[in-house]
This record gives sequence, C-alpha cells and structure tokens, in this order.
Amino acid sequence: MTTTTRFAPSPTGRLHVGNIRTALHNWMLARKQGGRFLLRIDDTDAERSREEYVAAIRADLAWLGLEPDGEERQSARLDHYERAFEALRAAGRVYRCYETAQELELKRKILLGRGLPPIYDRAALALNEADHAEKAAEGIAPHWRFRLDHEASITWDDGVRGAQKFDPAQLSDPVIRRADGSWLYMLPSAVDDLAMGVTDVLRGEDHVSNTAVQIQMFDALIAAGHAGQRPRFAHEALLVGSEGKLSKRLGSLGCDAFRERGIEPQALIALLARLGTSLPVEPIGERAALIESFDLETFGRAPAKFDDAELERINAAIVHQLDFDAVAPRLPDGMDAAGWHAIRPNLSHVGEAAEWWRLVTGPIDPPAFTEDDRAYLREAARLLAWGDDPWRALTGALKAATERKGKALFLPLRQALTGMDHGPDMAELLPLIGEDEARRRLENAAG
Repeated sequence: MTTTTRFAPSPTGRLHVGNIRTALHNWMLARKQGGRFLLRIDDTDAERSREEYVAAIRADLAWLGLEPDGEERQSARLDHYERAFEALRAAGRVYRCYETAQELELKRKILLGRGLPPIYDRAALALNEADHAEKAAEGIAPHWRFRLDHEASITWDDGVRGAQKFDPAQLSDPVIRRADGSWLYMLPSAVDDLAMGVTDVLRGEDHVSNTAVQIQMFDALIAAGHAGQRPRFAHEALLVGSEGKLSKRLGSLGCDAFRERGIEPQALIALLARLGTSLPVEPIGERAALIESFDLETFGRAPAKFDDAELERINAAIVHQLDFDAVAPRLPDGMDAAGWHAIRPNLSHVGEAAEWWRLVTGPIDPPAFTEDDRAYLREAARLLAWGDDPWRALTGALKAATERKGKALFLPLRQALTGMDHGPDMAELLPLIGEDEARRRLENAAG
C-alpha cells in the first residue's frame, strides 16, 4: 500500500511547536516513502472549533512548506461516524452510561485511595432495559462507551518504542459519544484512518494508551464490515524546554510567534526535523537532505529538548545560506544582489538587513578622531581611486604612503566610512557606497 500519513489538528487554537513537529515528521515519513501526507481537520467539537483557526492551520503549514496532498474535515463526515457507531452497537461493543462527571471523579478518588488504577468499573453494564427506560423518562440522556475485550491482549510493534503490550482490563472503556450526541476523538479518528487509507500514525507518546484502546476499536470496526486495515503506530518523545521540564511556554510558541521573531521556516524545519533523534541538528536548508536522513530508528525515548538559543543559531546559519531571490521582497529599497551578499554574513535575521543597509545609504555618525587619524583620513581621501577593487587599492596605497598596518591601517577607514568598528567586508561594501560618497565621508571624518 502507498504510505499515507496524516496530521489531524483540532481548530480550537493556533498550532504550537509540538503540533508543528508532529506535522513535520508525518510529512517527512510520507515523502521519504514517496507517499501521501493528509491534513484532517478534527472539528467535531462545534462549540470550540473556529474557522479562523482552520485558516491559520492551512496558512502555517503553507509557510512551513508542508503542503498536504489532500484535506478532510470531520464535520463533513458525521454520517460515517453514525454508521460506524450503529455497527458497533449491533455487535455489542458500545454501551450506555449515565454517571455525572462528579460521580466519576468520586469513583476515581476512591480507587486511587485504595492504591488501585483509576479505571471505570463498568457499573453501567449492570443496567437493564427497565433502568434505561427509567432514565429516559426522567429526561436523562446517556453517554456511550466503547467496550474493550478483556480477553484479547493488546500488542503492537511501535516504530519508536518497540514491542508494546497492554492488558485491556487495566484500561477504562473510553467514552466515544457525549450525551448530546457529539463525538469524542477516539471513534471518528479510527473511522477516518480506515476510510482514508492511513498506513502510519506518528504522534506523541502521550497517545500510547489511546493507541492501545484504538487498536481494539480498529479491529472491531473491521470485524463489523469496515474496509481498510489497521495502521502502523509510532510514538515519539514529547518536547520539553531547555531546562528539561514540560513548559506551558512551549504550548504558546507557534508559527505566528516565530514569524514575528524573524525565524525562517527552513530554520524551524532543520531544528524540529532532528530534535529527539540521534542525528545532529544542523542548519540544513535542503529538504531533500533532511528527508533522506529521516528514519524512525534514530528516534530516542528521552524527552526532546527545545532550546531557543539553538533555534537562533540555526536561523542565523540558514540566513547566511539564503540566495538574494529568496529574500528580495523583504529587503530594503535599493538593495541588490551585491548588497545582500555583502551584509548577509552579519545577519541573524533577514529583518536586520535595513539597519545594515544604512551603512551604504547613510547617514552615518563617525567617531571623533585624533589629529594623526584625521591626517591619515585626509591622505585616504586624496589616494582614493576607483577600479575593480577600490578597497584593496586604497589600503595598499595607504600602507605604502604611511607605513601603517593592521588595525591602525584598517580601523580608521572603516569607522570613517561606516561609523562602526565592525561589519561587512569592506572590499564588498566600498563599491556599494560609491566613489563620490566614500570620498565625502573620508573628508568629513578628516575635518
């Protein structure tokens, strides 16, 4: 079968860095196998889902260059879930429950107090039709749970964690449908994975117990007549902050925040592609190279540390690789390819280009010079001659005329021409300033 992965965000907020990493790895897994990467908008929660978040998810994926090969929306597939639910109901795999959230929490606390796992006690299975009729007469609608088969051990070979085994008797029968008829995550996700031909589900390790439950759900749906086959599963370690702890801040870091900071999408991709793997995190701008090296066997079990300083380092290195055509719309007026090439090594973010371009366009504010340096700069203005390499011609002539060398030769010239002690290569910068302006700046600094 064609490798098919999916990214399934709920449009209840903006994508954050953990979501982005999940989307990226699913995209890479599909591309590595020449397969398909699907976007599924999990919007069955009508109360919390927002269209602006759907649009934001699409825009963020586009900014990252993770264009999906297809898109589905769960809100358009409600009839599929209804049919699956009725099939499971006919097979005796779902049942009605009436406990309130407060009653369930009390049961949970009692079990924990006794040192027992806080799983649902299946009390609702003892209800008969008369009990259900009485609830209905009182206007109490049931919620529905999927009934796990306690006789069938749950096993799978996880793409990251290896062989997994769960005792279903140690898991709660999951609620799949609320009393108002709306759906929770479990059943629609399994129905869609079968219908869409999803072959591989790669997600965070916080979903491991969900996978154990869903494996029985997949098998029950297939036994009930649904076409398709159970996907393979892999669960990657979660992101933590640089301090090694789960951080609320990571939940607020999204594409909008990265864009505002001037982070290039290639930098974010380069970092997240290998974060949590045994491969080195490097400023690799070529997607093909990252895809080629992608391998679930390199993924580790230790938490993956997201470090802002590392992202900034990667971003600066990526900026230094960017061609003029890739950044031209974001550069200040008048900056051409030569200008970009000159200032690019000094940038951490493309947005800093305007400040560095001011060294060419002016105005500049040179420091106060000693009398010796002013005389030196007057000589520089006199000796300035234009040609293929005016900087080396000027410094060569000054070295011969004044016997200055090293810092004494170069620094006063840089300060007079740019107002700074450091900056772009002067051999590249001086031709951009131009002969007339360069002479004017030297004469102005000489007093």
